[in-house]
Amino acid sequence: MEGWKHKDLKSKDFDSIKELFDKAFKRVNMFVDFRTELVEAEVDDDKETTEIKQLMEITPNEEEVTIDDVPLAVKSPSIVGWKIHKEGRKSYYQIIRANGKSQMYMVFGHMLKSFDREDLENLYKLVKAKYESTRSVEDLDLILWGDLKTMFEPHIEDEVWKKQQGNKVLNWKLYDSCRVHFLRLQSVHIYMLVEKKYPLTPSTLSMMLEKKLMIDYESEMAYQLCKFIIKQLKK
Repeated sequence: MEGWKHKDLKSKDFDSIKELFDKAFKRVNMFVDFRTELVEAEVDDDKETTEIKQLMEITPNEEEVTIDDVPLAVKSPSIVGWKIHKEGRKSYYQIIRANGKSQMYMVFGHMLKSFDREDLENLYKLVKAKYESTRSVEDLDLILWGDLKTMFEPHIEDEVWKKQQGNKVLNWKLYDSCRVHFLRLQSVHIYMLVEKKYPLTPSTLSMMLEKKLMIDYESEMAYQLCKFIIKQLKK
């Protein structure tokens, strides 16, 4: 037995030797091989991944993009301006690029399908600069500024956060190209940056997870976003 030599055991009776043996044997049985611990950790990670994947739903792209003059496979030049373009009774956001080309979208969500984060931040700076010097009368401009302001400058007293009370979540969607997720409730919609914490109520957070995150494909961003929402709910 470890720690004991044969000459040390000669003077001990059978019961004493048995007691020492039992203690040594117990220590051996309690030892956990480090490889077993690694396997158990991997099993736990796999279980967490499986559980989080159940909070996502891959959906086909059914959103309408009205006009797209710039191939999305190529990085578009920077956004330098925007205006409201009207065709009959329909109104569109016309996004103007540095090369003079433009794209038109019926709603903000359609932009996010082809925007990256740089596009989004450039548009936010342009819209904010305009509203610091003038007040637009265009309804679409006001909606655009409201969406961007909520996204980049959230404040707990904003009306949009108060409207969570008593409203059910209708859908929750990820726009991974610009790292934004979209939340639609019965009477309000909210666009949020994936890495930013917003004043969402526990009830809203729970409904988001129950409704599942709509994604175009599985990604690390979607996985981390679901983990982030779960973490907020547990606080």
